[in-house]
Amino acid sequence: MAETSARLLALLSLLQTPRDWSGTDLAERLGVTTRTIRRDMDRLRALGYPVHATRGTAGYRLASGAAMPPLLLDDEEAVAVVVGLRTAADGSVRGSEEASLRALAKLEQVLPSRLRQRVNTLHGATVRAGAQPGPTVSSETLVAVAEACRRRERLRFDYTSPRGGATVRTVEPHSLVSFGRRWYLVAFDTDRDDWRSFRVDRLTPRALTGPRFAPREPPRGDAAAYLTHQLSSGTWPYRAIVRLHASSEAVAGNVWPGMGVLEAVDEHSCLFHVGAETPSDLVWMITSVQTDFTLVSGPPELADAFRAQAARCAAAVDG
Repeated sequence: MAETSARLLALLSLLQTPRDWSGTDLAERLGVTTRTIRRDMDRLRALGYPVHATRGTAGYRLASGAAMPPLLLDDEEAVAVVVGLRTAADGSVRGSEEASLRALAKLEQVLPSRLRQRVNTLHGATVRAGAQPGPTVSSETLVAVAEACRRRERLRFDYTSPRGGATVRTVEPHSLVSFGRRWYLVAFDTDRDDWRSFRVDRLTPRALTGPRFAPREPPRGDAAAYLTHQLSSGTWPYRAIVRLHASSEAVAGNVWPGMGVLEAVDEHSCLFHVGAETPSDLVWMITSVQTDFTLVSGPPELADAFRAQAARCAAAVDG
């Protein structure tokens, strides 16, 4: 029985290659007769795998089914998949970071040590060019936090604040959020009885497992929306509120996460809450939304910054 099971796994691995396999080819690969191949095909069909036979060529192909079959990879394929997932988890593929991390956590759990060493060697020798890299976060930390989120287990970790002070936090982790070039953990802080967001590059997990908890609904109903509001409503030296002459739905695509918070007013306007390091940065952020606006409130220096920007634009056109 063990020999048959091993042969079925090997056969399934071959069938996952997108091509038609003749019975003779499969028999030679596995060292059996074509009659045994036909019996094994029947066994796979009985297990629910959609094995189709191609007429005229006596070929076999694994068709798409209602459920994904176990994925069988050789060493080279496994290394390639892990490297690709780590690259995507770094944020290079927009929108796929969290899904890549979940898949990476599952795959690295079963990866043999010999392959894990090859992956780590390749990953450590790779240098990213182009976009400014974010703070370094080990894949081990990301996977540990992702697993705690998935399993709904309390997480205890050491956390270093921006000022350098260290504290021990105990949280109910909800989600990992990739924001720009950084990773954040959105979690309910049990000691402070409130929701918090944490930079993952500043935390070090103390224990990989903790007591289970019942999931809570995050503020604003969404972890990413909560984090966006937290980051955009931070303590900025200069803050402003402008009334945009367009609906929040119309301009939402021009406001990236962390840039500011839109507050719907009616179908023709919305309020834009924004903060920045300098008045000039405020001008750039407000005008980049690309719609007419009215200044509702802001620092006195903001009016001067708007006038200076207008003068530069006028001079460029006149010139």
